[in-house]
Amino acid sequence: MMRFNDIKREAGFVFAHRQFKLTLLVVFLLSTAALWSGHAEMQAQQATIERLLEKDTQEREAVLNHQSSYGMVAYYAFHLTYAPPSPLAFAVVGERDVFPWKHRVRMLALEGQIYESDTDNPELAFLGRFDFAFVVSVLLPLFIILLLYDLKAKEREARRFDLLNVTARNSHAVWTSRTLVTLVPLALVTLLPFVAFAIVNGASVSSILLACVVLGTISVWSAIVLAIGAAQRFAKYSATHLASLMLGVWLITTVIVPVTGHTAINAAVETPEGGDIVLTQREAVNGAWDKPVEETWEKFIETHPQWADYTAYDPKRDGSFNWKWYFAFQQVGDESASELSNAYQQSTIRKNQLAGYVSLLSPSLLTQRLLSNTASTNVQSMIDYENKVRAFHASLREFYYQQLFAAPEFSKSSLKRLPQFTTTSQFTTPMNTQENTNEK
Repeated sequence: MMRFNDIKREAGFVFAHRQFKLTLLVVFLLSTAALWSGHAEMQAQQATIERLLEKDTQEREAVLNHQSSYGMVAYYAFHLTYAPPSPLAFAVVGERDVFPWKHRVRMLALEGQIYESDTDNPELAFLGRFDFAFVVSVLLPLFIILLLYDLKAKEREARRFDLLNVTARNSHAVWTSRTLVTLVPLALVTLLPFVAFAIVNGASVSSILLACVVLGTISVWSAIVLAIGAAQRFAKYSATHLASLMLGVWLITTVIVPVTGHTAINAAVETPEGGDIVLTQREAVNGAWDKPVEETWEKFIETHPQWADYTAYDPKRDGSFNWKWYFAFQQVGDESASELSNAYQQSTIRKNQLAGYVSLLSPSLLTQRLLSNTASTNVQSMIDYENKVRAFHASLREFYYQQLFAAPEFSKSSLKRLPQFTTTSQFTTPMNTQENTNEK
């Protein structure tokens, strides 16, 4: 059992080394710099959202005030959709570097509007962003190795190991005390900057969970390092050899396993390209101009039978161009790309699931996933946002179809019921919309 004197003695011994204090300072600075970088990025994203919201409202009001038909309003009115950063996103940028977190959508075919902004390269994103999660999952294990690799080996090389074990009241207390005196300050210099930024960003309970993940990472890597150092087969290894062995474990689990797993997953799971989805949708939309009107109506009515009795129009009243037909083939264009779009999303989910299995072989990758899950910057969170955009667009279509098909007389007062996107609003999915309309 450890006593206070054991801890005091080992603290004096550990803190007497300039290398230890310098290491703590470097970790503190790295943690602070990573958190500041993430905080600045999230502040910039939030400022962008607020600025776009203001401009979006002004622009839409101008459209509503200057148009005289539902078709023109639907064509020109944009709607900003966005996924605001969570209170912990400053610590874990996660998939916000890969997936779009804002879209300006209008009544036109949606799939092209979603995937035309799919310009980031996931292969480059794999290298990782310098954020708090990167410091904890990739760099912190290296500092743990640096501080603990020669815990016993150095005493053996100095021929003090047996003397310490014999003269100590409890030989285990010596090494346990020294380990705690080393790791507790390391955890503090890592987490203190995080706590400060968490308070500034308003993170509460979730910050406790994230801190537990950090402490778990320190515990796991400390256990790995100590287990290698205490292994009987490595008892005669020098401190340098042990350090090389531990760095080999870090290299395999932190770099080789994730890279190999990432490559294997991409090879195993076939994923459509975002560009193919955009091309398929645009070909369907552009091709509709040269097809008989009846062909567009036939495909549209298959999924929207409630409007079957409203497809006719009077050329004398409506002119040669008809907004109902125009937005109908926009809908058909989306439906033509829906199979590819669903395959894209399902393959993304499947890749994420397989990456979860790979992370069981890589403590660093597992740490990154746990941190991004806690901060709501993981793959599922971004897919949820994308689906919310689709549900919002479906609510726009439901509103405009009602005006274009059933109530052709333009009324600005009816535009007060125009759906507005908010992060807390619940929108009806396309399938549910159709079912509800049929029930009516």
